[in-house]
Amino acid sequence: MNKNLVAITDCDHDDIEVESKALAKEGLEAVWLACKTEEDLIRECKGFKSLINQYAPMTEKVFAALSPELKTVVRYGVGVDNVDLAAASRYGVCVCNVPDYGMYEVADQAVALSLALARKVVFCNNRVKSGVWNYQEAIPIYRLSTQTVGVIGIGRIGSAYAERMKVFGMKVIAYDEYARKAGKAKDYMEMVSLSELLERSDIISIHCPLDGNRDLIAAQELKKMKKTAYLVNVSRGGIVNERDLYEALRDGEIAGAACDVFSPEPVAKDNPLLSLDNFLATPHIAWYSEQAALDLERKVAEEAARGALDQPLLNVVNKEA
Repeated sequence: MNKNLVAITDCDHDDIEVESKALAKEGLEAVWLACKTEEDLIRECKGFKSLINQYAPMTEKVFAALSPELKTVVRYGVGVDNVDLAAASRYGVCVCNVPDYGMYEVADQAVALSLALARKVVFCNNRVKSGVWNYQEAIPIYRLSTQTVGVIGIGRIGSAYAERMKVFGMKVIAYDEYARKAGKAKDYMEMVSLSELLERSDIISIHCPLDGNRDLIAAQELKKMKKTAYLVNVSRGGIVNERDLYEALRDGEIAGAACDVFSPEPVAKDNPLLSLDNFLATPHIAWYSEQAALDLERKVAEEAARGALDQPLLNVVNKEA
């Protein structure tokens, strides 16, 4: 076993200086790999107790091959979509994430997209740059303080988004069964069913996990929304059915939408959503700021070090492992 080493299976940033410094404080050394496939992981990661992972597929085959030495996998970010959690649990591997590194950035991005839609910023920008000076083309635009924002999922990020939208004087309603049962709703939030949220909201922002929520917003749900309503997704691709969203936008069933996340990623160049003027797209950037990127790199390394040194882990996703 590589007792004093932690392997970084893959990452999309230019260096691992932050991770290396954090690991060195615990007497550990980072090994930077470039794994893309199951075969890469099996060949390069045998003997490691703790791994840091971004995109490389952590599958049943991989866990079987790296068992019994492998004990901890720490994912860059919140999502664990590329990790077979059930397989990890079967082989006794704790899968960890970093849930709090960029939550304010994601909330800020959701606000930015919400305002860009509601105030038709991108549409007006494009028209002015094409030589058209006519605000009436953007009509109707509604005063935010007269409208209702619906938040799907009121964890850290959803609550931060709601707090920001409340500042504009908007009424906040929310759908989150876990938070409702646990009594975690804020005083200013009205907890409602998903159906009621869809019917009442002028802006809807999604902040729930993909697990258990794939196609949560599809044709049936989109038809319940107001024709003047906007939909924002900065959570995970797959929560919104993209084909159904395209048809709803094309047919005027809702006024507009914005997505920072797609399924799969990167978004295909021929994705029909990209052809629509009432659709805004950003490249899964909601999490990013200079500060958030450094926080993420440091926190994954600190958690991986805890795994390598048999210390209590802070953010285990598969608690049954």
